[in-house]
Amino acid sequence: MAKLKYLSRRALSAWNSKVEGSGCRRYSKATSASAATADDRGEGEDAAPTSGICRPLSEILKELNKKVPDSLIKTRHEPNGFAIRYIPWHTVNRILNLHAPEWSGEVRSISYSGDGKSVSVVYRVTLYGTDAEIFRESIGTASIDDTSYGDPVQKAEAMAFRRACARFGLGLHLYHEDAS
Repeated sequence: MAKLKYLSRRALSAWNSKVEGSGCRRYSKATSASAATADDRGEGEDAAPTSGICRPLSEILKELNKKVPDSLIKTRHEPNGFAIRYIPWHTVNRILNLHAPEWSGEVRSISYSGDGKSVSVVYRVTLYGTDAEIFRESIGTASIDDTSYGDPVQKAEAMAFRRACARFGLGLHLYHEDAS
């Protein structure tokens, strides 16, 4: 597991060109850097960081729209022989943590088809910037009979999460590869 984390971090760091301010810590006690005391700089016991939101949405979206390196993309082969390239949900999660550390996600609904053969999940991802917050929702559907990867609800949720992130541009290039 440690080796997998290391490889993922290395691949992500190679993709990321050191985002300025990605580790933003703002403190409520000081009004300027020159007036900051040891406590204000986080060196004292009572220092408490406030918001970690430190970049405008345009910068966050610019980073998310970059092409994801092939080393982070997986391929799944369908029974009909068709190959599907995708980014695993946990990798999408890490990319969001890197470029939009204050993001949030939530399952909005889970519904089963009338015949009980499929389940659909609606997922919402919200990004927070210094200037605004925006959200995107998407749906993922999985067959109840398909248990090849986790249970059907997990599969539908992961699909909906990845699709909602694609609406921000993350991994969107994978959808366009099919057209070319």
